[in-house]
Amino acid sequence: MTGSILILAGRRPGAVDALAAAHGVADKCLVRVAGRPMIAHVLESAAVSGAGKIFVSTHHRALADDLDDPIVAALGERLVVVPAADNLTDSVLAVADRADFPLLITTADNCLLTPETIAEIGSEAARLGAEAGVALARREDVLAVHPEGQRRFYEFSDVAVSNCNAYWIGHRGALKAAEAFRGGGQFVKKPMRVMQAFGLINLLRFRFGLGPIHHIFRRISGQLKVEVAPLLVSNGATAIDVDNERSLRVTEMLMRRIGGVSPPPNCREIPVERGAADARPLAAAR
Repeated sequence: MTGSILILAGRRPGAVDALAAAHGVADKCLVRVAGRPMIAHVLESAAVSGAGKIFVSTHHRALADDLDDPIVAALGERLVVVPAADNLTDSVLAVADRADFPLLITTADNCLLTPETIAEIGSEAARLGAEAGVALARREDVLAVHPEGQRRFYEFSDVAVSNCNAYWIGHRGALKAAEAFRGGGQFVKKPMRVMQAFGLINLLRFRFGLGPIHHIFRRISGQLKVEVAPLLVSNGATAIDVDNERSLRVTEMLMRRIGGVSPPPNCREIPVERGAADARPLAAAR
């Protein structure tokens, strides 16, 4: 893709990430997945995508040094580490004057995001004539990849989807859509944020699937004054991020199955538990 990629790798204010603590690292993005820090997988796909600049927004000042992965040297000056703000919106706006557009925004735990899906997101945005977009995967595609990979779906009248933690911004003026996520964007857990961002009627429609997905997004676009589109991607694995030990094991299994990635040293195949909570927010502050 042309343009830039922003990887959100910060910490939630006042919170200690359980996965980082369990693995003895300062930040979740340094937790090893298939033998590499999880953010290295995202950086690898970003590098192959052809993006001119790849920003990493983090509270970890020494991230590039502590990452200890060949991708840092491979990216060279394309990699730009920037200080993270305390919310998603300000972290995005912090790179606005330095980024080339379109800008793809994703998260450090989006280990299964591929260069092909990055290209598909841009192509779908162009096809729909969108100014901004949210990458989503259909339920059937997610479950076909792994039945326990993702458990939370948004139900619309024509399709059920899961968020892929990837957002496309076509031009600088479309960044005002990011204001919807200033409170953190965890719309599944905190539906009042939908009402604050999109209004009461859109809250009801969004939460209860009262209409086709493109119709709902047109209403949201009218509220935000930006043409925001649902960007449906074909790879259901994109909806699986690394939030906990269960999703980490699922991700490593899929990497071995799909890409031939070697497991980390001393790793054995561990069955994935059923019944663990794994709610996926529409966006997560990083």
